[in-house]
Amino acid sequence: MRGQVHVSGAGAAPGAAGRTDWPMQGGSVSLGLHHEWTYVFINLGLGTNASAFNVSLTPDFVNVTGRGTYCIRSLPLPVQPRDGDNATIQVVTSGKSGSALYSCADITFRSSAQPLSGDKCQNSTGISAEYVGHASSPSAGSSSDPTSTSTSKPPGSAAAANQLDVVTIAGVLGLSMVYVLGVVF
Repeated sequence: MRGQVHVSGAGAAPGAAGRTDWPMQGGSVSLGLHHEWTYVFINLGLGTNASAFNVSLTPDFVNVTGRGTYCIRSLPLPVQPRDGDNATIQVVTSGKSGSALYSCADITFRSSAQPLSGDKCQNSTGISAEYVGHASSPSAGSSSDPTSTSTSKPPGSAAAANQLDVVTIAGVLGLSMVYVLGVVF
């Protein structure tokens, strides 16, 4: 992913020091993606100067296919912040080359902030997504559904996602063995 990461509450302009007000129950994340497909991981670092992004907002990464805007309308939080708490959202993307790109957005949790409405959180034409690692795809329209703003069902199936996990693990193990054997010999 190159470009911008937009983390939005109720369409509010960033607050003090470039922080965006974000709903305490979880908010919207809108990404500008520029590759045919991208793996997306979203993490949260708590505090004003977060250095550890140890709260995963996407425990199973999202496989996004297509170029353009990808928006998750309501990304639920596994923690309970207080009104006024600061945090940083970290978006990690990885594509075909295997390199990872990182973008961050500073937020302040506010009880008055709301996720973006459907007309402000829309995916570009041709964008689809699915969680990789789920036994089945989340139901359409659920707050944890990465395609809740998409007009089409995500491609593939849970079986395809599980095959991808096996292929990924086999590839990593294979590369590890090449590295180990290359160092030994």
